[in-house]
Amino acid sequence: MKGPLLELADIIADAGNRFMDGAPAWFTWLHLKVLVAIERCRTAAMGGHLDQCSGCGHRAISYNSCRNRHCPRCKSQVRDRWLAARRAELLATPYAHIVFTLPHQLAPLALQNKEVIYGLLFRCSAQTLIEIAADPQHLGAEIGFFSVLHTWNQKLQHHPHVHCVVAAGGLSGDHAQWVRPRNPRFFLPQGVLGEVFRGKFLEELQLAHSSGQLQFHGMLRGLAQPKLFRSLIRQLYSFPWVAYCKPPFGGPVQVLRYLGAYTHRVAISNHRLVSFVDGQVTFRWRDSAHKNKKRLLSLPVDEFLRRFLLHVLPRGFVRIRHFGFLASRRRGTLVPLCKRLLPVPSSPSRPASTHSDSPVPLWTCPLCSGPMVVVERLSALQIKVRPPPEVHL
Repeated sequence: MKGPLLELADIIADAGNRFMDGAPAWFTWLHLKVLVAIERCRTAAMGGHLDQCSGCGHRAISYNSCRNRHCPRCKSQVRDRWLAARRAELLATPYAHIVFTLPHQLAPLALQNKEVIYGLLFRCSAQTLIEIAADPQHLGAEIGFFSVLHTWNQKLQHHPHVHCVVAAGGLSGDHAQWVRPRNPRFFLPQGVLGEVFRGKFLEELQLAHSSGQLQFHGMLRGLAQPKLFRSLIRQLYSFPWVAYCKPPFGGPVQVLRYLGAYTHRVAISNHRLVSFVDGQVTFRWRDSAHKNKKRLLSLPVDEFLRRFLLHVLPRGFVRIRHFGFLASRRRGTLVPLCKRLLPVPSSPSRPASTHSDSPVPLWTCPLCSGPMVVVERLSALQIKVRPPPEVHL
């Protein structure tokens, strides 16, 4: 498969220095680190390794990846490893997709307090799901799920939300049986989810303000005053919050495919970039208001980079989290219990998989398709002074 003709690294290489020279006040060392990493990714500046085909002996130098989680080049291998680790945890039951979204009125505050606000988004959405699922009126069971943070919309604007992939059912209170939903298409009530999530989030937000966890800069400086902040809270209580629920879908195979589309996505992929001409970046976006019709959007390069950098996460912030019986300290004992309690599928065949049990080589020979193996590690300086390997035609 051929790579995209235009990449984010190309845009940064051309306009990144100019953007950084006139960097706005919010530009930090973390933003600089992301831009530099993406520009250098898979270039000689990162060092590399000499690979040799185990079949025909063809040799080639491969450059190292930057491994920055915001880099569109590095996401695929990390995603595949994560999905392989999750395969053993998935259950033979349908799964539901639920999305919790913060209202746009909170976006400026979230940008100035990413770690606090995004942390509350994770915690309050998880507490909402766990509490409502435990209510006997709805499910009466302990559930398990993944939550993945996204902070963008299709136009690269700031739009914080979490995707939760939830097993449709859960463990009874005594862990003696698997509880199935009464209505498989109405797993948890959407209106109740939004209302409870709003109450929990705003209560936690008030506590964060009173304990001095929040910072206020620029036009938000007035919100440091308790009276004005309480006014904002009242405004946020005055309208419903979005908790979007899709009907339960598929089983383990479908869930892995579904998770692959959400878990390690970055703000924009290289395949969405169309052109970079006369200081204008054009990219594709999907218009959900008009049946997901694909459209083009052109932005000045400085505005494009500004929007991309809105989505740089705080250092060490975990954007994929596990809750309920999938929480790290509990899944070792509860996931095997769930598998024992769930009925064995009637079909004798295992879920179809396109992958064999043998490991697939990360890179195959361009001449004979044999697996390439590393024969020598190379530093950036060694790559610079070393002649390229002989090419076999």
